[in-house]
Amino acid sequence: MTAAPLPSSSPDATGQDVRPEAVSTYALRELVARLQREQIKIQDLLSSLGFALRSLENLNQFLELIPMIASRVTDATGGALVLFRPDGQIRLERLHCQSDKHCHDVKMALEAATRQVTASFATSGSTMTVARTAMLSLDRYVHRYLGNEFKLFGTAIIVKNVERGRLYVFSRDPDYSWVETRQKLVRLVADQTAVAIENEELTVALRKKERLGRELEIGAEIQLQLLPRQFPNIEGIDLAAQCHTANKVGGDYYDFIPTTYDQLRHPESQVSALAPWSFAIGDVMGKGVPAGLIMTMVRGMLRAEVLHSHSPAQILHHLNHVMHTDLENSSRFVTLFYGEYDPKQRQLAYSNAAHNPPFLWRAATNTVVRLDTVGMLLGLDMQTQYYENRVQLEPGDTIIYYTDGFTDAANAKGERFDEDNLINALTWACRNCNSAQEILDYLFDLLSKFVGRDRTTDDDVTVVVMRLKPGLQLNLALDC
Repeated sequence: MTAAPLPSSSPDATGQDVRPEAVSTYALRELVARLQREQIKIQDLLSSLGFALRSLENLNQFLELIPMIASRVTDATGGALVLFRPDGQIRLERLHCQSDKHCHDVKMALEAATRQVTASFATSGSTMTVARTAMLSLDRYVHRYLGNEFKLFGTAIIVKNVERGRLYVFSRDPDYSWVETRQKLVRLVADQTAVAIENEELTVALRKKERLGRELEIGAEIQLQLLPRQFPNIEGIDLAAQCHTANKVGGDYYDFIPTTYDQLRHPESQVSALAPWSFAIGDVMGKGVPAGLIMTMVRGMLRAEVLHSHSPAQILHHLNHVMHTDLENSSRFVTLFYGEYDPKQRQLAYSNAAHNPPFLWRAATNTVVRLDTVGMLLGLDMQTQYYENRVQLEPGDTIIYYTDGFTDAANAKGERFDEDNLINALTWACRNCNSAQEILDYLFDLLSKFVGRDRTTDDDVTVVVMRLKPGLQLNLALDC
């Protein structure tokens, strides 16, 4: 049979004939445009990482970005950061998955691998000598526990010629391949991580040398004046709060803010108790007098904004604009959660600027949910948009506002208290304690036992408990 001749043209979407040369040219242009978009995306992600490295003083917040950036610049499924601690512990520090479908399996596999390696090298040689050998063993265990369905690439994080961890990036796509370009991008992110760790260690060493007694005394006086001296009278609400600073001066901030001028004049009246009240908790990057001054600025601006009856999202939007102008060259930013509670409706409207989301314990279902909205740190990006949510509260419900000093507190083994332990502790306390103060005391006592009675936390720790008084007080014979 004679082969049919190729058509000299083919119809396009309008029905008109398009020649093959035009089709090829169009496909080539589309390919070039797609590659250019991909290159711009990678450049933007790496630029964002570089900006965070220059700007963020909190190492934990920077490390949260690493697996996400590494996976996105390589179009992978996810990434994981494993660090070798000076105390000999190998720990999964951060994990990012673009989909939650397999994230649990990946987390379990990586944690199993780190435990296996830690146990194998726990009593062997000096810390840094062990680190080099341990990381090689870690690669083998990670591959073994993850299995062949993952296309995995790992690279070292080297600080001062010493391997301090591994950055893993993985994909479940069977057609995915680790070409040289992708490997280079992962190594670049790993190098940025090493710089951040080294900067943090240098900063810590410098801060220890620069702690001047007079500066701390001044800062302590400022902070003492800023924090609430007593709790407001809010209808149906039981309050408790406590702030422990790592040094004399801390960067944590919380406040109870009246929303009307009548509340300012007559805070103890029944009218004030039934009017809406605002709650705020935040963390100023850094410590000392500079952090205290920024806290003063935030507190003053926030209280003024509240009296203008703006919504929570609008308040954070206004604060961000002002603070970006004032703090643009200071490399200091603020996380802030802001909420407004209406006692008559028992509703809490809230917005979040990258602060640890508060936990809401539901008395009716004995469940805990996070109260969170999308939003960047205050002062970081003037174009950031803030959003707000509203939650209906019922008698017995309890909200705990806290700073990351609580969940990041570590014991002598280097283990962090973490969110899961806080959720479990909150659940127990809310079921068994009869007041907000008892819940607060229980949480701090538990943290003290975890860290060690003779040890202190490395960061400031602040907790605020807001409890809706239940209609029926349960009298349980348990020691809170």
